[in-house]
Amino acid sequence: MTDYKTLIDAETWAFIERTNSFYPVDAVDHSIAEQRRTYDRMAAAFHAGHPANVTAETTALAAGGHAIPLRRYRRSDPDRAALVLYFHGGGFVVGGLESHDDVCAEICAHTGFDVVSVDYRLLPEHAHPAAFEDCLAAFRHVAAEGVPVVLCGDSAGGNLAAAVAGATRDDPRPPVAQVLIYPGLGGDIDAGSYLTHAEAPLLRREELVYYEKLRSGGRAPGRDATAKPLHDTDFSRLPPTAVFSAECDPLCDDGRDYRDRILAAGGAAIWEMDAGLVHGWLRARHSAARARAGFARILAAIDRLGHGGQPAE
Repeated sequence: MTDYKTLIDAETWAFIERTNSFYPVDAVDHSIAEQRRTYDRMAAAFHAGHPANVTAETTALAAGGHAIPLRRYRRSDPDRAALVLYFHGGGFVVGGLESHDDVCAEICAHTGFDVVSVDYRLLPEHAHPAAFEDCLAAFRHVAAEGVPVVLCGDSAGGNLAAAVAGATRDDPRPPVAQVLIYPGLGGDIDAGSYLTHAEAPLLRREELVYYEKLRSGGRAPGRDATAKPLHDTDFSRLPPTAVFSAECDPLCDDGRDYRDRILAAGGAAIWEMDAGLVHGWLRARHSAARARAGFARILAAIDRLGHGGQPAE
């Protein structure tokens, strides 16, 4: 049994307890609509606002007979070296433009890069590959501007970023880099961190099983790299990659394994494991020192990669 009382510090525990306060004991039995309302309330409570020098505009991209809402963040003194395309987390079920609004604004403020956030279609109303197709369409839309694109996403959004990176590596304008934050990439759910951290605070293995069943529609999972990037058969020609995992997270090993496969294929990649942090820690970046330091490293990686640098300093 993992002793989280020793791994996790007081500031991070305060964040965990505040997050859990939004979820009633019977939350697992709530409808999808109720789950979304709860998640949205929680995200709104943690919202840190926008830096004064950042503005945001929401538009929509017409693709495949439906509209994909996009929100673009601009700094008053922009850096045109790159553009960040951000895919939000939420298990492919919850989240949207509002849930990660402040994170995107802060990435924009720090780097000067325009940031475009994608409101992709969610489960269960829209089965896989709907979310992937929306993110792919959004990537090709912004890539057509001619500015180098850095893919970025957390949790489910990290999965989508990696899937888009794999699908577009041979495009005329492929992504120049990807930054993945505690991503779920399709690792073995019966091994490694999935078992070691099966009862981790804020994300348990049984929740991942639930999300997987929703995404697969109850079907036996196939080797589909657009759903599980670790199931790809080719890890060559992927863009320079920085992966940030949380120690106390069943998804932790996915980031390490993805890094290792890119390196084995001759690519450039780093993996950092943030000690004592939990899944979803981005919302603790203003209240916990470990999360603050982790976010600073993420911002530095986006900035460095957007300027043509390597994953490691």
